[in-house]
Amino acid sequence: MKRFLTGLIVLLLSAVAFVGCNRAGSSSGSSAKTKASEKSAASEMAASDLKIAIVCDSAGQNDNGYNQSAVAGAKEMAEKYGCVYKVVEPTESIGDTLRTLAENGYNLIFSMVYDFDALIKGEAGTQPVASMYPETTFVIFNDTPNLDADGKIIHNNVISVLYNVNESSYLAGALSVLVNENASVLFGSGYHFTDPSKARALGFIGGTDSAGIKVFSVGYIEGAQKIASELGVTYNFYAKYDAGFADVATGSSVAGTYYDHGADVVYACSGTVGDGVTAKAKEEGKLAIQVDANKDDQQPGYVLTSVIKNTKVVVETFSEDMLNGTLDTVARDTTFNLASGSTSITDMATISNYISKTDAAQNKWKQIKAKIDDLNKQITAGTIVVTNMQNGDKFDESTCPNIIFK
Repeated sequence: MKRFLTGLIVLLLSAVAFVGCNRAGSSSGSSAKTKASEKSAASEMAASDLKIAIVCDSAGQNDNGYNQSAVAGAKEMAEKYGCVYKVVEPTESIGDTLRTLAENGYNLIFSMVYDFDALIKGEAGTQPVASMYPETTFVIFNDTPNLDADGKIIHNNVISVLYNVNESSYLAGALSVLVNENASVLFGSGYHFTDPSKARALGFIGGTDSAGIKVFSVGYIEGAQKIASELGVTYNFYAKYDAGFADVATGSSVAGTYYDHGADVVYACSGTVGDGVTAKAKEEGKLAIQVDANKDDQQPGYVLTSVIKNTKVVVETFSEDMLNGTLDTVARDTTFNLASGSTSITDMATISNYISKTDAAQNKWKQIKAKIDDLNKQITAGTIVVTNMQNGDKFDESTCPNIIFK
């Protein structure tokens, strides 16, 4: 009995020791899981605290481009992390809209509106919205109004986002001339291009007379100049810079005038005004270029390409930066260039389906795409430098002698 009890005690002690070892061995794992859970909980808490607002411009959230792309980014963040987002199509002043959102706890506000006075300077005797809500980060696009005369940041809670759309527009301009010069070879029935021997022209329709719009047109002009110079031809250039962003009829009317003056390609940087341009292009049997998102299939066969300005990437990038606690390290003026892939022209897959199937047409189309690819590489390498109006560059029309400004 004594030996039995002794053996039993040994067994019990061994069992306790065994269990103790298992607990000790798993304690580090348990601790790691706890830390991971705590970290996850902290992330979830951060996500629940993140409130994103997208303030649309007059083109609205369903513009199939600039606004809609940003909204898609906010939706993806909400689905991925569970954060809150709100989309606003302002019915009041932009200043009142921004103040209301900040008051309601939206701490990351993307304003797509090209109106910065209330945010940066204040208006009607009010303080700048940015200074009233220092804990809110405001993201604006297409200009750098948050810099003083010496180039210093005015409000640390405002981030200005620029895209080097001058570079992608340069490619669109070069493409326009190359296609125009070879339209009779490239396209079959259903098109009514002007014979280049009678007239050569391009059109541009912008929403506002601002650096944020002229950055597109100047890049476009310089790309057209590049090819026109190489071919020894001249092009008339027609432009309107106050078309707004919402009136489809304006786009159709102005584009119709340009087509009547011999333009075969009209480039629209004007929100849903551009929808009128593409509709008129189809009606006239000519071509349009769209902007902000890939809208090549808006009027298939009549949209040559689209100059992409990906706002979705910005919304997602800055939202994740805020969640990670790194948004403060982001430059207050951030540029996305051609090399980043955030701006570009499309792969032209849609228009490629409408190129004639003849060997001559297919070979010419390959040559054109190869030329555009080469220009892309030269821009990325810095061999070609394109004027950037939104960064304060000045444009001298005399540097484009093959373009006649009308």
